[in-house]
Amino acid sequence: MLPKLLLAAGLMLMGWDLARAQDAGAAESPAAAAAALYQQHCAACHGTNRTGGMGPALLPESLTRIKSGELLQVVRVGRPATQMPGFAADGPAHGPLTPSEVEQLARYVAKTPVLPVPEWSAHDIRESRIVDAEAFKAAEKPTQPVWPADPMNLFVVVEAGDHHVSLVDGDRFEVVHRFPSRFALHGGPKFSPDGRFVYFGSRDGWITKYDLWRLAVVAEVRAGLNMRNIAVSGDGRWLMAANFLPGNVVLFDSDLQLQRVIPAVAQGGGAASRVSAVYDAAPRKSFIVALKDVPELWEISYDPEAAPVYRGLVHDWRLKEGIAEAGQFAVRRTMLDEPLDDFFFDDEYAHAIGATRPKAGSDAAQAQVVNLDIRRRIATLDLPGMPHLGSGIGWDWTRPDGTQTRVVASPNLRDGLVSVIDTQSWKTIKQIPTLGPGFFMRSHEASRYAWVDAMMGPRKDTLLVIDKQTLEPAGTVTAEPGKTLAHVEFTKDGRYVLASLWEMDGALVVYDAKTLREVKRLPMKKPVGKYNVFNKITRSEGTSH
Repeated sequence: MLPKLLLAAGLMLMGWDLARAQDAGAAESPAAAAAALYQQHCAACHGTNRTGGMGPALLPESLTRIKSGELLQVVRVGRPATQMPGFAADGPAHGPLTPSEVEQLARYVAKTPVLPVPEWSAHDIRESRIVDAEAFKAAEKPTQPVWPADPMNLFVVVEAGDHHVSLVDGDRFEVVHRFPSRFALHGGPKFSPDGRFVYFGSRDGWITKYDLWRLAVVAEVRAGLNMRNIAVSGDGRWLMAANFLPGNVVLFDSDLQLQRVIPAVAQGGGAASRVSAVYDAAPRKSFIVALKDVPELWEISYDPEAAPVYRGLVHDWRLKEGIAEAGQFAVRRTMLDEPLDDFFFDDEYAHAIGATRPKAGSDAAQAQVVNLDIRRRIATLDLPGMPHLGSGIGWDWTRPDGTQTRVVASPNLRDGLVSVIDTQSWKTIKQIPTLGPGFFMRSHEASRYAWVDAMMGPRKDTLLVIDKQTLEPAGTVTAEPGKTLAHVEFTKDGRYVLASLWEMDGALVVYDAKTLREVKRLPMKKPVGKYNVFNKITRSEGTSH
């Protein structure tokens, strides 16, 4: 009798456990359900902690610039010409997920942070490096381009629609070659001084060295998990990456071999920070680094003869008091009142001109001028809204009295205007009304005009052309009504302007720089940026460096 009673009791307990499990499953939180969907369907390619594998990282930090609708579409139908399948049951692949589950999964990867915060160590960086032995060996030998075009008038065009890069002949306006890139390139490619190699940085931390002349990937390395941008030294020997996650700058040689990792930590070992941006200041033989969360601007010299850096207070540096750090690759800090989000340089690379984030309770940013020699802020610019100084440009301007000065100008992310500033007085000369908030502004030393977009507003389909001497609008261009037109770049001689029709069914649109008339268009998949080799390596006036 006892065994039967025990059996009955056991069965009752099993039934109670099953019922409890079912109740728990029914009460499972949406976040837990989405996490389970991710582990079941995505982890094999994107990593169990979403830091990437065969597929890119799926961290909120890496997906901020991808619209929710685009992300949802990728989960639904996949990505053509990749191993990413569609998961929607009502999609063309007849996947396993309901529409509700597809939405859950897309929202989860875009909005839910990974905890604890994932790490990426020096060991991880070294282990990630990939080298194509044949391309690497070929890269060490002198050669000529394998394609018949002027290598100095080549455009590198980033197509975000399907994550490809097109190389465009800037004389005939024809595609020379097209190849797949890493996911979501960010921050603009950078070139070796001779223009042969281009370095790409992706949002999820991958750096790719590509041989433009032989059309081959030479090497790749993963510098971090969420990267802002990269910079190549003026002598071509060094590359530095700026990371949001983990917060640091990472130094490589030109073959993408790790040299050192420098954590973004405040002076004295204080607060940690993300890194906003790094740029090369070639005349100074140094990298300039802005920290997003700490009010410091760093200068890191790559000059072997750089003077030593002394930490803390020293009575007389000439007496070599205190403990000095070797000058090459040491951090020289400029203390600021507010962190800089982004910046650009004046012509002499003596000043960094940047903007802060709006303070709490205010929607206005603050722009400041930092003297890199005396290492302090020397001026605060009177600029409204949110100036996008990372896209600032400069030119010579003749005052009404006939004297000349150098001016810098910046578009605005919030207000429809361009601010023009005198670099002698650091006073605003004029606020030029535009067609709406814009992101990019470009020109060329051979052109009378500066071009600015309005891609942040309702007139996103039209570019405004400004006369750089009268500081008045000189015309407008529209490629397709209602579709975004942005980011112009000039040919090396300044005769033509290439603009991006920033759509999936978009195009590279070529304009005559004087008449503003359309010359040609090349169909492309959401071309977000184009970069002329000559203009970049010569630091041409009116383009980003």
